[in-house]
Amino acid sequence: MSGLTIKNVRKSYGTVNIIHGVDVEISDGEFVILVGPSGCGKSTLLRMIAGLEDISGGEISIGGRVVNDLPPKDRNIAMVFQNYALYPQMTVAENMGFALQLAGAKRAEIERKVGEAATILGLEPLLSRKPTQLSGGQRQRVAMGRAIVRDPKVFLFDEPLSNLDAKLRVKMRAEIKALHQRLKTTIVYVTHDQVEAMTMADKIVVLQGGKVEQIGSPLELYDRPKNVFVAGFLGSPAMNFLEGKLAGGAAPALVLPTGTRIELSRAPAQSEGREIVLGIRPEDISLAAEGGVAVTVTVVEPTGSETHVALDLQGRELTWVMRERAELTPGQKIEISLKTPNLHFFARDTQQRL
Repeated sequence: MSGLTIKNVRKSYGTVNIIHGVDVEISDGEFVILVGPSGCGKSTLLRMIAGLEDISGGEISIGGRVVNDLPPKDRNIAMVFQNYALYPQMTVAENMGFALQLAGAKRAEIERKVGEAATILGLEPLLSRKPTQLSGGQRQRVAMGRAIVRDPKVFLFDEPLSNLDAKLRVKMRAEIKALHQRLKTTIVYVTHDQVEAMTMADKIVVLQGGKVEQIGSPLELYDRPKNVFVAGFLGSPAMNFLEGKLAGGAAPALVLPTGTRIELSRAPAQSEGREIVLGIRPEDISLAAEGGVAVTVTVVEPTGSETHVALDLQGRELTWVMRERAELTPGQKIEISLKTPNLHFFARDTQQRL
């Protein structure tokens, strides 16, 4: 078994606390992504798992064994870095087999494992090349191959795709996901890119300020975010938020501070008169035939399959993702509907989901 347990782990530098009692349970073979904005502590947590950073408190277990005091080489993990960390004077084959050579493996075993990893990653034609002769995506595959040959219990990825262009990132996401499905090894992956998290993970851990905000599957976090931070962080374009007071009557509505009443499809039970934050995904806004909310189109961005439209609602900016084709121009007055069952309600004071 190669599961990973992080129990009440803390990290501080002097009096500055960086990680505040993080608890995460990762099952054997699970692909878990640590995600959050810059400075949230995700890379620090990964480095503590790897043994590259000492922990200030708590416990880290790999495969049921506490590894708090073990050096990185004894933890049976392999780490893939953002900058590849390849030796420029070595060939691809030599880079991939170097860790095995240091461990005293026989030449035949090194060649076999390097060959197997090269086959998995499509690197056979490149084994005699030097890193300077490779593209960014090829270098990243070599770094992954160097990790694979060690047959670790846990793979650790620290923002491995951040140096690649957009098109190559999409390709490498698919390759890493396919690699995980083939090897079925536990992976802990750090990124600030929530699209990577949504498309690759079995489970996402959302971090903010060194604390865990929510843990769950990608769709679980997308459909039922625990608080305003998670709701706004996951999703591209981001969720729209409107503050106001819930009103009852024949139909539930949100009353904005300006007094404008926006009819809703539903509202939380026993919440009439409560100050809330209403969340609505850009794809859940629709064009109203009549009786909708008056807005002004400010920006129109066609992307091909859909159109992103920036709207002004009495000084509040909303983003609308249109799947259908429509002729809209900046400055145009239209009416939209927020009458969708996919509404998200949060308490204004606590920012927590209602």
